[in-house]
Amino acid sequence: MRKGWVYFLTALAFLLSLVGVSKATKFITIGTGSVTGVYYPTGGAICRLMNREKKITGVRCTVESTGGSVYNVNAIKKGELDFGIAQSDVVYQAFTGTGRFKGKPIKSLRVVMSIHPELMTLVVRKDSGIKKFLDIKGKTINIGNPGSGQEATSRAIFSYCKGVISLKDIVPEYLKASECPNALRDKKIDGYFYMVGHPTANIKDAANTVSIDLISLAGVPCIEKLVKDKPYYAWGVIPAGMYRGVNHPTKTFGVKATVVTRADMDPNVVYHMVKVILDNFDKFKRMHPAYRHLTKKDLLKGFDKSMLHPGAIKAFKEEGLL
Repeated sequence: MRKGWVYFLTALAFLLSLVGVSKATKFITIGTGSVTGVYYPTGGAICRLMNREKKITGVRCTVESTGGSVYNVNAIKKGELDFGIAQSDVVYQAFTGTGRFKGKPIKSLRVVMSIHPELMTLVVRKDSGIKKFLDIKGKTINIGNPGSGQEATSRAIFSYCKGVISLKDIVPEYLKASECPNALRDKKIDGYFYMVGHPTANIKDAANTVSIDLISLAGVPCIEKLVKDKPYYAWGVIPAGMYRGVNHPTKTFGVKATVVTRADMDPNVVYHMVKVILDNFDKFKRMHPAYRHLTKKDLLKGFDKSMLHPGAIKAFKEEGLL
């Protein structure tokens, strides 16, 4: 009888300890993008580093594949996501109520950190006849699925270039980025816009199944004006030889992939997220080729510092970066 009580009390203590652990553990989700892009492995890299310290921090991190930048920002606003990765131009527009968010600013949006640079990439089939940007007239071009960063940026391009070329001058498609390599191979589209860090599995997949080319967006007056007018855009180059059959450098413009959250997110959680990246920076850089040239200072580029979450400010100050 006495032994039975000992077993009972031991089992009860064990169950109570589990309850205590479950209550102490905080679960967070990072919204990313297509599984073939760079957002998804970026979210995975952050979560892997955070989950190694979950016994200390009490934070358990998971990743969700989503529609991309605009979707993530809206989902954070609604409380459907805790964190999300979004293009710096989308973040700026959401916070200021401009662009896709005209008249509907999300003032509760806060930045955690920036990660890798992303370049607006026009991928085409070599047999499409597209050699320069204006050659897309009359062609079937994917501008990005609704809610994605590439759709938002594609629309910005056509808005600035409306006197020269508009969406009416092409046959627009709205596929997810993950669908584009097969659509290109099967000649359902002639090309697609993709705002992404390089190299990316998506374009490698396309290049391995069909002859592709990358089209420069530099030297087009309306695009040059777009980049000049918007503080979150900058010129960059996709090196030659990064993708099969593309043996020339490609000049284009881009943004920064930015991790965002809400203003009311627990500062300790945000602090731990930034700190784990800073403390394991070399290890983080090895997690994807897109981070190869990343510096700690780069984590603070591409956004207005007034948007930084207090938890992130604390981590960056401790590191001597603020």
